[in-house]
Amino acid sequence: MQTTPSQQQYPQEMEYPQYRQNVVGRQRPQYAQSRLARLLTARSLIKVPEVTLMFWVVKLLTTAMGESTSDYLVYWNLITPYIAVALGGVGLIVALAIQFAVRRYIPWVYWLAIVMVAIFGTMVADVAHVVVGISYLVSTISLSIILAAVFVAWYVSEGTLSIHSVYTVPREIFYWMTVMAPFALGTAVGDLTAATLGLGYLASGVLFAVLFALPALAYRFLKANEIATFWFAYILTRPFGASFADWFGKPILGGLGLGDEKVVLVLTVLIIVGVGYLTVRHRQQAAQQAIRSPQQM
Repeated sequence: MQTTPSQQQYPQEMEYPQYRQNVVGRQRPQYAQSRLARLLTARSLIKVPEVTLMFWVVKLLTTAMGESTSDYLVYWNLITPYIAVALGGVGLIVALAIQFAVRRYIPWVYWLAIVMVAIFGTMVADVAHVVVGISYLVSTISLSIILAAVFVAWYVSEGTLSIHSVYTVPREIFYWMTVMAPFALGTAVGDLTAATLGLGYLASGVLFAVLFALPALAYRFLKANEIATFWFAYILTRPFGASFADWFGKPILGGLGLGDEKVVLVLTVLIIVGVGYLTVRHRQQAAQQAIRSPQQM
């Protein structure tokens, strides 16, 4: 019995009809479909945003807004520092509770939590210095040790520090612990350079802007580790944004003295616009993914 050319090319088709359907119909094998489904499911469960230019813009705005808001409430004696910290803590708890309750990344929920972290983290560092009397140098060293400990615990427990893997509760807890530590640390570092070292707000802002750009350059041209460069830049957003917020708002250390309340108002509007853009963009990407997914299956 002679074989036809099609039988010579696909001998399995006669014995395995499912294989024939995959080849002729250009469908993916069952194992590939399930693997793709798991990948899409994992992506949909990630509860942090993509790292884009707009991500960094909004992040810097939140750090600046947190600095000005905290200073406006604490330094200008609108309310006592203890009440300010207590209210900031309650706001942070509520925001994080909402963030942990949702099952996917929702821009306004995520950035609300970031804003509250910025405000509360700044308050903690400021009250530690102004009320308790802890120096900025001691705060910087202590918070650096705490941040390093969080990184070590996260890596030992989960085997990664990547924000692209934040789709389980333990990883999300480690993520937010890591996010909170740099805010307080950045506040101490920014005030250390501006006040203790005498650079002033503008020079400090320029210094941290340069340092902030270094990880991106290292990643782009030197192929530096993506995770390490991300977290290095993330930590620096705090003193970077806060230094310029203080330069605009404060009448001391070379500041323009426009007023913290005005800076807070402008930054709040810019954050709302930025989060609105990210929300629209996120919905567009979700719609595109929903269209592509059946085709890929």
